[in-house]
Amino acid sequence: MQKMKLRTKIIIWALAVLLILYNVGVNVLISAALKPEFMRKLDAFQRITDKSYSEMVRTDEITENTGKAREEAKAFVEKADGSKVRIRSYDGYQLIASVFRQPEPKGKPWVILLHGYTGWKEEMYHYAAKYYDRGFNILCPDLRCQGESEGDFIGMGWTDREDVMLWIDEILGAYPEAEIVVHGESMGASCALMMMGLNLPENVVCIISDCAMEDAMSMFRKQLRDWFGIPDIGLISTARIWLILRGGYDLRDASALNEVSKGDVPILFIHGDQDRIVPVGDAKDLYEAFGSDEKEIMIVEGAGHAQSCYKDPDAYYDKVFGFIDRYLDPDSGL
Repeated sequence: MQKMKLRTKIIIWALAVLLILYNVGVNVLISAALKPEFMRKLDAFQRITDKSYSEMVRTDEITENTGKAREEAKAFVEKADGSKVRIRSYDGYQLIASVFRQPEPKGKPWVILLHGYTGWKEEMYHYAAKYYDRGFNILCPDLRCQGESEGDFIGMGWTDREDVMLWIDEILGAYPEAEIVVHGESMGASCALMMMGLNLPENVVCIISDCAMEDAMSMFRKQLRDWFGIPDIGLISTARIWLILRGGYDLRDASALNEVSKGDVPILFIHGDQDRIVPVGDAKDLYEAFGSDEKEIMIVEGAGHAQSCYKDPDAYYDKVFGFIDRYLDPDSGL
């Protein structure tokens, strides 16, 4: 009897230790996936970057156009009237954005450019160059916990959607008649679509969604395997619970697919058919889920993740600005 009791105690203690180790592992996983500073300590940031790069389409055409875009971005920063602005998020984090205003009043169009997962505002400057040449004022924020903006965890678009609403308020506080386009890439595009569940002001005239993911939970299950080589043995569900406690948001809520149907702001969906990070099927599902007739979808043949603008820049921007022009005030000054 004594041996049986001892054996039972050992089993209980062993299970308790395993449970503790499991939860420690889950918390490390959360930090490795959603805290860039912690990611760098584990070399996870470099591993994710290398993995993402290996999944890109590399052709002479895309390589050449990527180089041109970088040069255009550099020239844009040198000529544009740029400055940094700061605001406080609803939960107290300092958020930073770059703002580029037209040198002379040219009307009221603005674009907010939203970068992707583990990205930063400067990555969006090649888009900014195109918009600036079209007469737009530009706001490029660092999303929370990325770039220069504060935050405990990357928000996967969910917490970011409310932060972007603050940036919209910032624009409208200075320019009440502004017309605003929200153009997002990857996680930034998902963020823009999740904003459809909020009370967007009429000043937001349309959204450009480039390679958005349907939802964060599905993406993490895929990347857990692809980036870290770990099967999902309940890790994502447990991580979700810990993220609610530590990060203040539910990973399951971060679903563009759920939120896109809640608004009617016109949307242009763009996706490369060779995207190995976010499947092209996500764009088609999101397009179908959006109930308004004010929508278009552009599937770019031969483009990988966030490469549609490099595959055929002329076709890309003709589609983008052709779509936007339908919703801007004809007297906007463009």
